[in-house]
Amino acid sequence: MRHCLVLLLSLLCLPLQAAQLTLELGGASRHWQSTELLAHPKAQDIQVDNDVSYKKTMHYRAVPLAALLAGVSPDDHLQAIADDGFAAEMPAAPLLKDGPARAWLAIEDPAKPWPPLGAGKHSAGPFYLVWTNPQASGISPEQWPFQVASIRRLAPVAARFPALLPAADLAKDDPINLGFALFQKNCLACHRLNGAGDAQFGPDLNLPHNPTEYFQAAFLRRYIRDPQSLRQWPQAKMPGFSSAVLSEPQLDALIAYLAHMATRKQP
Repeated sequence: MRHCLVLLLSLLCLPLQAAQLTLELGGASRHWQSTELLAHPKAQDIQVDNDVSYKKTMHYRAVPLAALLAGVSPDDHLQAIADDGFAAEMPAAPLLKDGPARAWLAIEDPAKPWPPLGAGKHSAGPFYLVWTNPQASGISPEQWPFQVASIRRLAPVAARFPALLPAADLAKDDPINLGFALFQKNCLACHRLNGAGDAQFGPDLNLPHNPTEYFQAAFLRRYIRDPQSLRQWPQAKMPGFSSAVLSEPQLDALIAYLAHMATRKQP
């Protein structure tokens, strides 16, 4: 027993190993080792205020994400896949800009590991997409994927997953269509709907039942704003969406989309 304990402690004290990030941007894949990225000519030390994951100011060694996206245009669509199945869908345009909001790939140095995200949890590394001045462009918490394993260029969500689409006869400015855009930005990273999506993190939001079918309206709004206010358990992972992330009209639109899709279930 004592020997096993000593072995476990020795393993916990070992430094992190270099990690690998895969970029699939068309053509051949590019693999970056963390040691390469830490030494990248554009790598620099940055400060991130109000870090979404750590809830405090953090300092990182990071590379402007645009420097790694050779050949990507503002009209392209990217997806960041995390080790836990989180799949962030992101239009390329905000990722390529150098301001006012700017996207960075933070790289965890194996010799200087970041703190864990919580008791019994790993850090946000080895690769973490962070933003400086995110409020300038309305960057949502779902656009801060951590433990990123790969980034790939794909067709837009609507083209890949027609089962997510609202009815075609709706006007472009219909709140349901706005809700669909908000669903892609804030929900699709964790959830599928009608079995459509790449996330492996949370449950499907239409099959077998849509949240609008089993939540009273007021409680659904409360759940989206603060999940722990209705259901508390240590393993809960869904974040709350404050009014700074989803305004009241935006929340109305998101719920309208969900209610609409409850009438468009597809096996």
